[in-house]
Amino acid sequence: MRRTGERFPAWLAGWALVLALGLPAGVALAIDNPDRPDPVAEFASRAGDFETRIAGAGTDRDALAVYAQYEQFLDRELNLAYTALVRQGRDSRRQDLVRSQKSWLIFRDAEMRFIANNWTPQDFGSSSATSRAAYRAALIRGRVETLLGYLRSYPPGGLVAPAH
Repeated sequence: MRRTGERFPAWLAGWALVLALGLPAGVALAIDNPDRPDPVAEFASRAGDFETRIAGAGTDRDALAVYAQYEQFLDRELNLAYTALVRQGRDSRRQDLVRSQKSWLIFRDAEMRFIANNWTPQDFGSSSATSRAAYRAALIRGRVETLLGYLRSYPPGGLVAPAH
């Protein structure tokens, strides 16, 4: 355990960033419909530009600027994935998804408060802001990948109404 004022090792901050960006939370690896394009892989490709820019940032200030752009990108992707998924579901599924997303948003807000209050300069030194940004991005990215994973299971043209 570190004492207040003791510097957070740079190598440990680097590994935390790699883990936060490289281990998406809650992503199912099964492919339910192999004929459908993979929206998770397409998203990962779009997100890769930001992650490359973060990894190559020369200073913490540069990395934080890219993280800010990355979070905006992730928020847009989250909204797009959610909207696409809502359009696919039948009424009962749609209601379950809406409840799930509302619960996730409550969780996200609580998690964001924890991140903000835990990774402080007093406890983690100059790497605290970068750590907070990495954990926030990983949190949102994980939900985007989860929703896109769900979306991947639907047929390309959407759900077909059951025959009566």
